[in-house]
Amino acid sequence: MVVQTFGSPDGVVVVDLPDPVPAEGQVLVAVEAAGVGGADVLIRRGDLAAYGFREGHVPGGEVAGTVVSTGGGVDPSWVGRRVWAPTGVGGGYAELAVVPAGLVVALPAGLSAEESVALGGAGVVAHFGLAHARFSPGESVLVRGASGGIGTMAVQLAARRGAKAVAVTTSSAARGERLRVLGATHVLGRSGTTNDGYDVVVDVVAGQDLPSFLDRLNPNGRLVVVGAVAGPPPGDVSTRMMAAFRKSLSFSTFSADTVSEEDRRTVGAAQFAAAVRGELRAVVHEALPLEQAALAHRKMDAGEVFGRIVLTVQA
Repeated sequence: MVVQTFGSPDGVVVVDLPDPVPAEGQVLVAVEAAGVGGADVLIRRGDLAAYGFREGHVPGGEVAGTVVSTGGGVDPSWVGRRVWAPTGVGGGYAELAVVPAGLVVALPAGLSAEESVALGGAGVVAHFGLAHARFSPGESVLVRGASGGIGTMAVQLAARRGAKAVAVTTSSAARGERLRVLGATHVLGRSGTTNDGYDVVVDVVAGQDLPSFLDRLNPNGRLVVVGAVAGPPPGDVSTRMMAAFRKSLSFSTFSADTVSEEDRRTVGAAQFAAAVRGELRAVVHEALPLEQAALAHRKMDAGEVFGRIVLTVQA
């Protein structure tokens, strides 16, 4: 599936391409499932064209499936094993995908391909995003945009790690109740309006309303942006920070690209094992066939998705 034309989901179409060949340090995966993420939507809309994305791009940042071949310098014993792996900035919406061998995580028995792509990338970002915000047990956390893949994982992880309170912003009471099941203690509307303050804000949304969430922070509070589904924030973030100078607030961004391959693998494997034990929930909104990628994007645009929507490839 490629983004043939930037703009509407109708621009995502089926094409035949040559089979990819794994290069040095890569493995080739026969894809069973691919996650549909917020970055895929931004790329498809053309919002990231300034960063080098062009029409003809194959979206998909993570896949699960079976290793069918390896490139140079890779242990050939990976062949035949079921794995999860990130593809980088794209390439996952396909029957075959090349992935970096250093980030491959073996799938444990009892975890489906669909569950692994709902959990894998989102869980790693949520884990290290909280660490980047220096979250400690007993602190309060607000997850902005909690209904998506990263948000549902951040709620679960904050609750498991002993947060005093886990507040969420979401679009409906029904979604709020589902988030309470995952560990949320307070449900707010999208504006996040509340009389309470929070020690940490994990922001998956960004966009024009981001500066107002600095106002939700307690003294010494930290806001970390782990996603930008609403686009970049306005230019007055620093002005808002300076206006609250005496509160000693911190604002930062976080990307998993800054985490070592070993640490990403270790955390990913631990989270997969926790999901098998029932300690973490992989939230799959819906599984659709690969050729219905455009429909998946329409659902993303409509704000219908709770957790992660997944594309599946039939063997």
